[in-house]
Amino acid sequence: LLAPIRDLANIIVDTSDHTVHTLRRYFVEEFATSAGSLDMNLTIMSFGHKHGMPVALDLLFDVRFLPNPHFVPDLRPLTGRHTEVIDYMLTFQEVRETIDRFGDLLEFLVPRYKREGRSYLTIGVGCTGGQHRSVMISEALAEKLRKSGYRARATHRDVSKR
Repeated sequence: LLAPIRDLANIIVDTSDHTVHTLRRYFVEEFATSAGSLDMNLTIMSFGHKHGMPVALDLLFDVRFLPNPHFVPDLRPLTGRHTEVIDYMLTFQEVRETIDRFGDLLEFLVPRYKREGRSYLTIGVGCTGGQHRSVMISEALAEKLRKSGYRARATHRDVSKR
């Protein structure tokens, strides 16, 4: 039934004795055109716990222990993308240390996930409302990972919710 299609193939791969992992490794080694095509895609997603947890996270950091700009009246209407919120947050040693330690942990973990054949990783960063702390930390982690040579982007699920 499939013989005519098989006759058109340039390469025929017998998958009988492969697991999904060995087959993936075979295709990557055989067909990847450059090391760049093997990069992992890292998504750091901020969210607010009061809106529910995202369903497809690989890792989760809860930053509700950090100082909350929501309780500073001038910062309340802003988000973690605004310079005023970023500057306020960075005045706290605890925030700076959290960024460094989470970043170090991710730099340790990502190569291990990649070695297992993962091509993407979604890291959740949650605070109460998804406006300030999680947004600021997500942006900082994405930047730290980009500086380390990873393809990383920050997304903000709940930043437009109030």
